Amino acid sequence: MQQFIEFVTSNPILSLVWVGLVLALISSMVKQKTAGYAVVTPNQATVLVNREDGVFVDIRSKDEFQRGHIAGALHILPSEIKAENFGLLEKYKSAPIIVVCKTGQTAQESASLLHKAGYAKVSLLKDGLISWNEANLPLVQGKK
Repeated sequence: MQQFIEFVTSNPILSLVWVGLVLALISSMVKQKTAGYAVVTPNQATVLVNREDGVFVDIRSKDEFQRGHIAGALHILPSEIKAENFGLLEKYKSAPIIVVCKTGQTAQESASLLHKAGYAKVSLLKDGLISWNEANLPLVQGKK
């Protein structure tokens, strides 16, 4: 214990950084547990779509979507979700919905908004299309 106190008093900046990292980790874990959506891997997502008639919702830009997207994915912009303009998504209110973006970071807000709008089974594709590509799963090009 004496060595710990000596380290903290000798290295206050390093100690503050360490405390900050621990708090950030705890905050991230709490946020993930209290989120209204689940984070799923590409394999779990395909099971949700194939066995429970789920749907992928791609929130990337129109150009990115046309360059390559998951087969059968619906294209809805985050601005449409914020405006509660769900369009084609209305018929999937009780089905599993997997929100997809490029990296998995920007889809978090859209997944939360869908959950708050009453969609029961909202999930987020972990690491977005990056993980989809790493799993060697197919993409289709053009409009769908």
